Amino acid sequence: MATRTAKDACDLLDADHRNVKKMFKEYEELTQSRARSAGQRRQELAERICLELTVHTRIEEEIFYPALRDALRDTDALDEAEVEHQSAKELIAQIQGAEPDDRVDAKVKVLGEYVDHHVKEERNEIFPKARSARKLDLVAMRDELEARKEELMAEMGAMA
Repeated sequence: MATRTAKDACDLLDADHRNVKKMFKEYEELTQSRARSAGQRRQELAERICLELTVHTRIEEEIFYPALRDALRDTDALDEAEVEHQSAKELIAQIQGAEPDDRVDAKVKVLGEYVDHHVKEERNEIFPKARSARKLDLVAMRDELEARKEELMAEMGAMA
């Protein structure tokens, strides 16, 4: 992933957003494919999407959002983001380990729509507020997020 070039925490999180968006697009293309191998690839990709989103939400919830709550007065957008995370987690739980079929395809599609909405709100509301908060060192936070992400990927990737 392109996290090495991330300048701050928001850049790192947005790199995750772009990466998972590509995976959702590839998944959608595979749902159109008639090739036998497409079913296996869809299942692998769905699992990878779930892993990436699980790790992403964890680092946001453990590090990014708490720091923003301490630094910002208006935290309504963070409340909304956490509710969106919960909805995504419920879909992820339904997708993980399921056999690829039309219902899983529909769940992956809806998850992608949730993620698109969430990303738009982070880019337009949360990231600008984070960057304007004087109390936040987003460059140091980027390093903390990256380290925690690597740790979680090693843990969860081994379980997948």
